Amino acid sequence: QTLKEHGVNYIRVRVWNDPYDDQGNAYGGGNNDLATAIAIGKRAAKHGLRVLLNFHYSDFWADPSKQQTPKAWQGLAIDDKANALYEFTKSAVEAALAAGIDVGMVQLGNETTDRMCGEHNWIQITKLMKAGSRAVREVSKAHNREIRIAVHFTNPEKAGAYRRYAMILENFKVDYDVFASSYYPYWHGSLENLTTVLKEVAESFGKQVMVAEFSYAYTYENGDDFANTVSEESYLAKPYPITVQGQAHAIRDCIQAVVDTGAGIGFFYWEPAWLPVPGNNYEERFALWEKYGSGWASSYAASYDPDDAGVYYGGSSWENQALFDFTGRPLASLQ
Repeated sequence: QTLKEHGVNYIRVRVWNDPYDDQGNAYGGGNNDLATAIAIGKRAAKHGLRVLLNFHYSDFWADPSKQQTPKAWQGLAIDDKANALYEFTKSAVEAALAAGIDVGMVQLGNETTDRMCGEHNWIQITKLMKAGSRAVREVSKAHNREIRIAVHFTNPEKAGAYRRYAMILENFKVDYDVFASSYYPYWHGSLENLTTVLKEVAESFGKQVMVAEFSYAYTYENGDDFANTVSEESYLAKPYPITVQGQAHAIRDCIQAVVDTGAGIGFFYWEPAWLPVPGNNYEERFALWEKYGSGWASSYAASYDPDDAGVYYGGSSWENQALFDFTGRPLASLQ
């Protein structure tokens, strides 16, 4: 309701295949399996918000450095994995529509920068993407409704990278509508460059473009005693003041950069509502992170992601970049 009242019309919900260990303990990060995504999507539908289903095709976080195969698909030959991905995507989108969710877009993988779902070869990656795309098109046709298909990359600052990805997708005949980019001002170069590289993809390959992830910190304060990605000590580019007004300017400028491509359809903020859990100390909060999966990773995630979650599990490193304060009140920048 609050997002709707502030002019938001779309939410992006991640979907993990099976974020639980063999004892049924949740990995954390919101425990975003399909059932959780549908629960969130139904709440969105109640307030007239459309939904982008963001399939990570992993049991936990997928990003450029991590693209683990879901446990159930490990060891499958590529054709079998593609078929499993097709079935999973098709049944998930069908289930979301059956629940009354206004699915307007589906994202095939998350930040699939040179790898996806355990694959590192573009022949295999595009085979998986085509399986997901086919599933979405079939559901879309069966329900006589438009569902756009997005692919998602990051590091727009790397010269020639986005054109290369778009050429690979075209050469392998991947069927999609939207070329989406992450853009974090700390790491991803200038907004002028973002506009340039997305505009080139739009004009050369006939695609719509958007920013699928963006954020900026509004405070250096820490809300949960778990180290933040952006702090006074972090050696990062900080082109705006770390204030609510700085955050608002950063958002506005990024939206303008997408508009300036001439083919931009939108902008998603990540993660606007990641609030710190209550508690008087780290130990109290840790108990909540473990019980409810409300931190970025629980200790149980170690069995799936030993090198990252298994070492750094705990709370949120992102709450100072939300669009709500630590008590859940909307910031002026949400306007």
